[in-house]
Amino acid sequence: MVTLTPKAIEKIKSIMVDQKPAPAALRLSVIGGGCSGFSYSMQLENEKRLMDKEFDFDGLKVLVDGVSIMYLDGVEVDYLETLEASGFKFNNPNVKSTCGCGSSFNA
Repeated sequence: MVTLTPKAIEKIKSIMVDQKPAPAALRLSVIGGGCSGFSYSMQLENEKRLMDKEFDFDGLKVLVDGVSIMYLDGVEVDYLETLEASGFKFNNPNVKSTCGCGSSFNA
């Protein structure tokens, strides 16, 4: 199962409110690419697909496709703000290695 921290949920909801028209859900997925093989993807969505798994986090609907769920099982998505940068962080216990920049992984 995928989890989102309260900070991540709050940030995603605030982004969704600013969209016109407002999206119905957040899609989390894993796509091929990057120097280590896979990259994470976050997209705002309006429709659930046939093979999607649906999660609810404090009223935030999150969709994960049937293939990505294998790589995202146990993942925690957090939102971090520091003096140097801000953004979403995927804490994935399934990762065997990452690239030097941390934007792609191998599972």
